[in-house]
Amino acid sequence: MPIIVDIDVMLARRKMAVGDLAARIGITPANLAVLKNGRAKAVRFTTLDALCEVLECQPGDLLRWEPEMSTPPG
Repeated sequence: MPIIVDIDVMLARRKMAVGDLAARIGITPANLAVLKNGRAKAVRFTTLDALCEVLECQPGDLLRWEPEMSTPPG
C-alpha cells in the first residue's frame, strides 16, 4: 500500500513508548501496532486526532503517500 505510517518516527522524536501512547490515546497496544506497522485498512479521525494531540504533530507527520513501484512490461 502506498500510504506509509510514520508513528515510529514521532514516537522516537517524543521519546515515548508504544504502550504509553496506546494508553494515552485509548486504544490497545495491539491495535496501535497494527496501525503503526501499516497493516490497518482504515483509521478513525478520532484516533488520528488523539494521536496528533498526544504527539503534538500534524496528520502529515504521521501519514504520507508514496507511489507504488510498478514493474516494467516484458
